[in-house]
Amino acid sequence: MAVAHAQNAAAAPAAAEDIWIKCPGCREIAFRKEIERNLNVCLKCGFHHRLTVEQRLAITVDRGSWRELFAAAAIGDPLGFVDSRPYPQRMEQARRASGRNDAVLTGLAKIEGRQVALALMDFHFMGGSMGVVVGDKIARLMDRARTRRLPVIVFAASGGARMQEGALSLMQMAKVPAAIARLRDARVPYLSILGDPTTGGVAASFASLGDLNLAEPGATIGFAGRRVIEQTTNQQLPDDFQTSEFLMAHGMLDAIVPRHKLRYTLGRLLAILRPPRPSRNGAGRVRRATS
Repeated sequence: MAVAHAQNAAAAPAAAEDIWIKCPGCREIAFRKEIERNLNVCLKCGFHHRLTVEQRLAITVDRGSWRELFAAAAIGDPLGFVDSRPYPQRMEQARRASGRNDAVLTGLAKIEGRQVALALMDFHFMGGSMGVVVGDKIARLMDRARTRRLPVIVFAASGGARMQEGALSLMQMAKVPAAIARLRDARVPYLSILGDPTTGGVAASFASLGDLNLAEPGATIGFAGRRVIEQTTNQQLPDDFQTSEFLMAHGMLDAIVPRHKLRYTLGRLLAILRPPRPSRNGAGRVRRATS
């Protein structure tokens, strides 16, 4: 069960020693271990706390099925970007804190017994920002899934494109959708799960291009920030603007799925959305199956 998996999940690094946690939704204070046992969902108001990549894996995939791909992918400092600190210093700090090279984890796993290609964005790594490595790993994963005819699931959690890589980062907004187009041509399903937050260039590109777009309750989803939009349009936005509930009401999502139902829901969808198996004709050419 997903709850049993969650008990082995690592706590968020910044709060590992805190016994109590204050819910941002209802402002109530709760025992951290109780929240973790409930898949990091508030027991009183249902607020969905952000997850680490390790926690997400633990509650989503079948035990022992995860196999990471492209773990060594990394980038240097292509633009020589410096703000208050040089880009390599920021990257090194993020790598030491997370134990991975960049802001996405890619690999193969099973969910409810069904093999999938899986990408999980890590918001704790420089805000889950999308740079060259993030785009390259997700595109390579999708191409691997296409050749092996495996459904693709991407868990998005990002502040958007990575400013330290400039236009190279923005190019990933085209690179990954091109890989999605190849998936669709091959009739291989792609499911996008939008977590909190999913914003900027990620929301404007591959996170919104799933065959099915699902989101967790209360997730912040959108392109530009609320204040920027209000100042640009000179209009007061609704209180629930850029939430998963707002997007669902306006036809931008297919479903909002509470965390305790997500693993089961994905299992059911994977059972339905099976890629057709290719067949071979007498000439040895591969053609699509018609059933």
